[in-house]
Amino acid sequence: MRDWKLGHWAVLVLALTAPLGGCGDDDKDTEEQARIDKGLMLSPVPLNLEGKDRDLVGLGSYIVNAQAACNDCHTNPPFKPGGDPFKGEPEQINAEHFLAGGMPFGPTLVSPNITPDASGKPAGLDYEEFLHLLRTGQEEDGELLQVMPWPIYKNMSDRELRAVYEYLRAIPHAEPGP
Repeated sequence: MRDWKLGHWAVLVLALTAPLGGCGDDDKDTEEQARIDKGLMLSPVPLNLEGKDRDLVGLGSYIVNAQAACNDCHTNPPFKPGGDPFKGEPEQINAEHFLAGGMPFGPTLVSPNITPDASGKPAGLDYEEFLHLLRTGQEEDGELLQVMPWPIYKNMSDRELRAVYEYLRAIPHAEPGP
């Protein structure tokens, strides 16, 4: 009888200490897939997926559009007329000038255009240059980025930064707004 009770206790202890949902690799894959799918739906502009990793583009869109708030500084103005949620209006992203820069921050600082150039490079940067910029905040001329929250973004994983880069490669080129 005693062995039977010990056996039940052992089963109970194992059941209570077993990993709960969200801890296994399958759950991580499911969570990332949900972010990828949501990212693909969130993009306010059409995406060119030709020759690109769909999952990285989707993850990048999720980071750019649901976490990093890139639109707030790199789109001028960020919202269409009548679509500014900060004024209680239903959100409508300014897709025509999406991430094309031109947002002023004081008398001399203006956000850059981070859409792909004619060669398909976001802001004209190859991936290594992009990675260096976001990890160090150091521009090519040695100046440090101001306003840009690179001290936070530098903590992103290599996969996350690669995903952001791939998303920026997949969006259409745009020019700054007025």
